[in-house]
Amino acid sequence: MGEGPELVVASAPGKCILFGEHAVVYGQPAVAVAIEQRLTVSMTPATSWSVDGSALDENKHPHITMLKDIWLHEAPPMALHISGDIPRASGLGSSAALSSAVGAAMHHLAHPEKGIDRDGLSALAHRAEAHAQGGRASPMDASTSVEGGVVVLSDHKETIGKWMYTRQLTTPEGKRTWEVHKLTPHHDDIYLVLGNTGVHAPTAKQVTMVADALAADPSRMNEIKAIGTVARRGLAALVQGDYEAVGHAMIENHLLLRNLGVSSPELETLIQAAAPSSLGVKLTGAGGGGCMVALTRDPKQTSEAIELAGGRALISHIGNEGVRLES
Repeated sequence: MGEGPELVVASAPGKCILFGEHAVVYGQPAVAVAIEQRLTVSMTPATSWSVDGSALDENKHPHITMLKDIWLHEAPPMALHISGDIPRASGLGSSAALSSAVGAAMHHLAHPEKGIDRDGLSALAHRAEAHAQGGRASPMDASTSVEGGVVVLSDHKETIGKWMYTRQLTTPEGKRTWEVHKLTPHHDDIYLVLGNTGVHAPTAKQVTMVADALAADPSRMNEIKAIGTVARRGLAALVQGDYEAVGHAMIENHLLLRNLGVSSPELETLIQAAAPSSLGVKLTGAGGGGCMVALTRDPKQTSEAIELAGGRALISHIGNEGVRLES
C-alpha cells in the first residue's frame, strides 16, 4: 500500500428505479437513474476500525467489512464517518451508495496513484450488495451509484445507449446474467419527486417474499415478464424524450407491482396524492414501504401534495454524477 492521505472523502448518489424492480432479479430489463441526493464517507486514521463511533461489526456492516478485507486487509485502522441525504431502507439505494463511496475511498487509500476504476468498483459493490441480501441482488443499484446518469439492465445487449459490461451472479434460484448499459436522457423541464413513507422496508425481505410467491405459483412468472415488457416500452419513450409515454409506463409498472403484493397502504396514499399533478407515479425500489416516485413538470405542487398526505418529498433531476472523490 502506498502512502495515503491523512483524510479521504468520497461520495456517491442514490438511485431511483423508473422501471423493472423485482423483475430485474429474474433477468428482465430495468431502468434506474442516479438522483441528486448523495451519501458521503470520510475516512481518517484511528486506533481501531469504527463506523460513526461504533466498532466495525461484520454483521452490522457487511458491505464495509467485505470491502476492507479486499483493499485494506493489512492497512492501519481507519475511522469512517457517514453523512448524506439519502434516507435509509427506503428503496433509494442507500446501501449501494455506501458500498460505492466506501469502495472508492478504500481503493484510493490502497492505490492513491490510480483514479476510480468504475468497472471494478461497481463489480465489487454488486458483490457486497449480494453478500448483504442473501445472495439475491441485481447490479442495478451498484452500477447506477458508481456510473451515475441513467443505467439500463437487460438479459441481452441492447441497441440503445452504451453497453458497459456483463455482470453475473449465482443466486439461490440459479445463475443470472445482466448486460449493463448507460444512456443520456433528453434534457427537458422534467423532474422526479420522491415521496418517502417513512416505513422501513429492507430489500432482502421484499425480494425473498417475491421469490417465495413465484416458487409457490410458477405461473406468476408471467407477471414478472409483463413488468419487463412495460420496462421496454418505458425505456423506448425515455430515449425519445416522450415523457408522457414514460409516465404511462410508470403507472402500468406500478399496477403490476401492486398485483405482486409489494405495495403498501402508505405507498398507495402518497401515489394517489401525487397523481393529479404528475405524468406518472409508482413505487420505486423493493416496496413494502420506502418510497414512491412521481414524474412531473411541477415539482413544487407534487411535493406539496405528497407532504400534505404525510410523506417526505425529495426533488431530483433525471440522471446525476456517479461516485467521486471529494478529497
